Amino acid sequence: MYHCLQYAIQYAITQHGTEKFAKKLLGESEIEAVLHRLDRLTQEEGRMTVAQTLEVVHCLMNNVKVVMYAKSAQRSYS
Repeated sequence: MYHCLQYAIQYAITQHGTEKFAKKLLGESEIEAVLHRLDRLTQEEGRMTVAQTLEVVHCLMNNVKVVMYAKSAQRSYS
């Protein structure tokens, strides 16, 4: 993903003829650092989304177990 974003930004900068300006303004290494940070944050966001999804599934499974236990206990008393 990082490479696609990097190429898209480089293409946009080149198309507008502002590549030299951007390199002077931010410095090439700073642009790369920002892109790396954005990539890390995007990956972290993905991991957090997976963790939250697993938490929801875990809670749902626990609820299903409680309902199933209650149903089986209800049958036992009948």
